Amino acid sequence: MATWRSREQTARIGREIRDARLALGLSQRDVARRARIDQSTLSRIERALHPRPPVVVLARLLAVLGLELSLKAYPAGHPLRDAAHLALLDRLRVRLSPRVSWRSEVPLASATDRRAWDACIWASGLVVGVEVETRLRDLQAIERRLALKKRDGAVASVLLLLADTRWNRSIVRLHGIRLSEAFPVPGRVALGALAAGRAPEGDSIVLL
Repeated sequence: MATWRSREQTARIGREIRDARLALGLSQRDVARRARIDQSTLSRIERALHPRPPVVVLARLLAVLGLELSLKAYPAGHPLRDAAHLALLDRLRVRLSPRVSWRSEVPLASATDRRAWDACIWASGLVVGVEVETRLRDLQAIERRLALKKRDGAVASVLLLLADTRWNRSIVRLHGIRLSEAFPVPGRVALGALAAGRAPEGDSIVLL
């Protein structure tokens, strides 16, 4: 999928380069010379025949034509999970009541939304979205991401599952007041509810 998408994008940029060149009345030779590439390379890019055009070359071509290349990463699909991530999910799962249901990598409700919960728990008729972080980094970004996923993901509450490490504990202590407002249910209370087959009555941070 990623390879197909990259080819689709470079083909689109090639068409934009050709259209802009023709609109300006420039020849391939003129544009290629100013971008410091061979005319044959430009021809292959315009016709989507270049297998892997370098980003710097595309940027130079667009600059010659008065355009600018913009690259941005968007959440799409499921990221590769490492062993620590999966082990953390397993540590949570063994603490759950047999009466609850569990599924990992659950897409959000919209068919067009590529985001997914790391896991979802169905308990007492409610859905709990589980998000895993093995090492806390940008706390504000995590809070924003979870708020949006909760809004769009049809869950009653969110459980932020953290690896119980010295680093993560220090971050949680440092931002204790702020985190208690965003995640009002203590971790032990949330785990107790899930062990009893009930959904926590709010968002929670759990360190395992």
